[in-house]
Amino acid sequence: MRDELATLAQAGMAGADPALGLILRSGCDGAEADEIADDIAAMRSLAEAVLADVTGGPELLVDGPGALDLASRDWLDPPVDSADPDPGSFDRQGVLDAIADLLRPRVALDGGGHMMVEPTRALVAVDVNTGPDTSPAASLKVNIAAARDLSRQLRLRGLGGQVVVDFAPMPKRDRQILDQVLRAAFKTDGDAHLAGWTTLGLFELTRKRDRLPLAELLAGVVP
Repeated sequence: MRDELATLAQAGMAGADPALGLILRSGCDGAEADEIADDIAAMRSLAEAVLADVTGGPELLVDGPGALDLASRDWLDPPVDSADPDPGSFDRQGVLDAIADLLRPRVALDGGGHMMVEPTRALVAVDVNTGPDTSPAASLKVNIAAARDLSRQLRLRGLGGQVVVDFAPMPKRDRQILDQVLRAAFKTDGDAHLAGWTTLGLFELTRKRDRLPLAELLAGVVP
């Protein structure tokens, strides 16, 4: 096949400008010789036309790939035709389960604990609970897990404004650990401001409301 392609290339580029080059990719394997020859002729014609046009400003030769074409390069399966969508694709990929989790206030955390993320009219209330183990070590572990996931939960749920977090009871000396974890978690969230601890031991922060909450966007859509 390599010799046949070389022969087609030499024939198609005979007499061409030496500055022109030609690359035949693996897609040629299995194609008809006439189709390959036609492609070579078309590419040569386009290249010669470009070289001959030395006047005027830059021009668009061909349209670049669109967003769907670029994204499809990383997909294992071919993209779904929007005119004939696959109704089961979200279910198979776990998208519906992920959305359902974001619509629930309860967020499971490592160590058996959880946090409740509940938006109200005035603020977003977050309550962190350790579960059956109420030891100081368990509290710190669950609080760290909550602090690490809080930024992501607020972002995915589209929640902003004033956020008040009631972490599980722990010694005051451990607050500096949570401060470091929270700063790292919100480092990439430029719209968030960490106000710090209140006299009652709550942690306050604010986050810009940049879109509607996910629950409002999906109201009446997802049961």
